[in-house]
Amino acid sequence: MGRRSRRRGPGRQLPPPPAPAADRVEEWPDGDWVVRTIAGAAATKAYRCPGCNQEVRPGTPHLVTWAQHLGSDTRRHWHTACWRNRARRR
Repeated sequence: MGRRSRRRGPGRQLPPPPAPAADRVEEWPDGDWVVRTIAGAAATKAYRCPGCNQEVRPGTPHLVTWAQHLGSDTRRHWHTACWRNRARRR
């Protein structure tokens, strides 16, 4: 005998899709940057931080940034402290 799939009752609906991450725009001397905060639970891959050239390990909360005028294709993953201190490195 085959399995029957259950139909959702009239009052049951699928949960809404997750909301997109909240992006913010930060003004820096070199232009406007879009900044997205990534929670540790959402960080599933390793990336190379352009601020310190060290690995942003999976599970590490961090920031994803890109120049507003260039678009998200140019995004980079930064340690939060490296992003905050980047003005001192230039």
